[in-house]
Amino acid sequence: MKILVVDDDLYIQQLVAIHLGNEGYKVLRASDADAALLLLEEEMVDLAIVDVMMPGMDGFELTRVLTRELGIPVILLTAKDQLEDKEKGFLSGTEDYVVKPFEPKELLFRVKVVLRRSERSVQEHLQAGNLSINRRNFEVAIGDEILILPLKEFELLSLLVSRANQATPRSLLMDYVWGEEHEGNEMTLNTHINRIRDRLKRYGANVEIHTLRGIGYKLEAPK
Repeated sequence: MKILVVDDDLYIQQLVAIHLGNEGYKVLRASDADAALLLLEEEMVDLAIVDVMMPGMDGFELTRVLTRELGIPVILLTAKDQLEDKEKGFLSGTEDYVVKPFEPKELLFRVKVVLRRSERSVQEHLQAGNLSINRRNFEVAIGDEILILPLKEFELLSLLVSRANQATPRSLLMDYVWGEEHEGNEMTLNTHINRIRDRLKRYGANVEIHTLRGIGYKLEAPK
């Protein structure tokens, strides 16, 4: 699993990254909100650990973007132990709240709890326009029609639907479906996307997959 650590304190970044890495997580790091959002244009993460006090966009505002627009669960880090800050954090969408200084074991425990909770609830059911996906039984519904897609098409469509109305880089799609060793699969990706497009059109889906030259694809759906 990938975890993004966003903190302008490089010592905290490194400390958290070391302990997460020792537990087998892949860690991505950013020093502010802008760098984090730029990184997320190319990478998918399962969780973000975000410092509250950062220059520019603060942790509360970044948490709102991550949770509401990108569907990424957040644990907030803060040096303040005040009720108002905790309330503001939870209202912004954070899953949990850790006060500095903290014991690494406590943070790791909270990470595991949030990821476990997230696995149960996030991405099981996806919806875009008149298309819905049930990831538990691998069904795609378009209106009253139920489709069972080949697994790779199902995973590609699921990722595009989860990022509806956002650009999804080709590298992200290929990493997600074929893993990091995806060299030579670009033509295969094109073929799968075209098959998905044909199915969507045939069954009357009101979503469309657009090619973004030099970037990847975007599934556009009614808002």
